Amino acid sequence: MLIDPFKRKISYIRVSVTDRCDFRCTYCMPQKMKFLPRDNLLSLEELERLCNVFIELGVKKIRITGGEPLVRKNIVQLFKGISNNLGNGLEELTLTTNGSQLEHHAEELFNAGVKRINVSLDTLDKNKFKLITKFDNFDKVMRGIHAAKKIGMKIKINAVALKDINDNEILDLVKWCGENQFTLTFIEVMPMGEMGKRRIDQFMPLLEIKKLLEKNYKIVDDPLKTGGPASYVHCNETDQKIGFITPLTHNFCDSCNRVRITCTGKMYMCLGQEDKEDLIKPLRDSDNNDLLKEVIYKAILRKPKGHDFAIGREKKEKFVPRHMNVTGG
Repeated sequence: MLIDPFKRKISYIRVSVTDRCDFRCTYCMPQKMKFLPRDNLLSLEELERLCNVFIELGVKKIRITGGEPLVRKNIVQLFKGISNNLGNGLEELTLTTNGSQLEHHAEELFNAGVKRINVSLDTLDKNKFKLITKFDNFDKVMRGIHAAKKIGMKIKINAVALKDINDNEILDLVKWCGENQFTLTFIEVMPMGEMGKRRIDQFMPLLEIKKLLEKNYKIVDDPLKTGGPASYVHCNETDQKIGFITPLTHNFCDSCNRVRITCTGKMYMCLGQEDKEDLIKPLRDSDNNDLLKEVIYKAILRKPKGHDFAIGREKKEKFVPRHMNVTGG
């Protein structure tokens, strides 16, 4: 079992398989994003071995992320390999996606053991979707979501709250997710990477959303814990769970049980901090997993208590100097 300096058990890893994405969401990455050379990425075999080692160390949940993970060639093979551990230490294998490739992959992912997914979707307006993502793929994403629903996947919609962009769609998102029995989670914009614009201009505190929901629905606190940072309420009228991820207005780090692995084999002990451990050398220098485990053990002992995310009105805005797609969502 991996235990950090604050006695938190690390039972959840988020593994990025690529920094590439077929969207350019305005809060996530620049439109002319420079991606890593493909040769820099861990192979699918190395990613599978790394996941297996973490399972041996007590990890119960693995989320595959990117970039957009489903743009990686032969990615379903990785899901199939990792899923051999389901019921044998691993309790859940899941995925975060923008939905663009779901129409083609939903069935084989489900057959590979992926029963629940997170889909990033910030708007139900086709024109606004293009404004946010820079691509006219709204219908394609909708077909993917409904293909996943039809095959039996449980779906959670992740919506970043963006001031003056989708703040007038909150109730529409709640209604649509309720009608489809999707869990809905709102997320505050995070200061990750240089965007050439001030994130304070995009930032919408989720307390405003919660107040709006309380005016229109009867909501009560929900004890649901999914292994992630969200806190949940239950909306009685739509019979759905609504989550809130608040890295800026309410620090969620006290119960943090996760680390992130990048597509290049770097392990970040905290999304909002720069300390990392390079796992490539022990991964490639030896077939002995004990050496790799020792490096992981020592790195976990450096896991900080929490992040330092902040958005202010200072002229020079502070941000973590890497984009979200580099670390993995």
